[in-house]
Amino acid sequence: MGLDVGSRTVGVAISDALGWTAQGIEIVRINEDEKEFGLDRIGELIKEYDVQRVVIGLPKNMNNTEGPRVKASKRYGKMVKAFFHLPVEFQDERLTTVEAERMLIEKADVSRTKRKKVIDKVAAELILQGYLDKNMQ
Repeated sequence: MGLDVGSRTVGVAISDALGWTAQGIEIVRINEDEKEFGLDRIGELIKEYDVQRVVIGLPKNMNNTEGPRVKASKRYGKMVKAFFHLPVEFQDERLTTVEAERMLIEKADVSRTKRKKVIDKVAAELILQGYLDKNMQ
């Protein structure tokens, strides 16, 4: 399972059974300020898809430094690991949201309003696909 963690949403992607391709499946609404992290829904998806490992994107700065969103993603990873007792790995996600938006504009001609509704799911797919590609070699 791949997760693109934001302060208001978590994009979710799942790999195929062979671990070759990633497919974005859902966006889970969260609210960091209210300490609502969507772990109930994440747990349902983990069970439904028989998830064995979780990959969380790390939105590092372009100079490879870590800002507040990286720290938030790592905290989320610790919660996922504690709640579900699954291995959690992190994948550099620099520019995945930019790439996801470009794909939605260029290849699918998706309107700005519709892009907002799916961008996190597509970003999660790119995070997971990057992880799969790196680890299949």
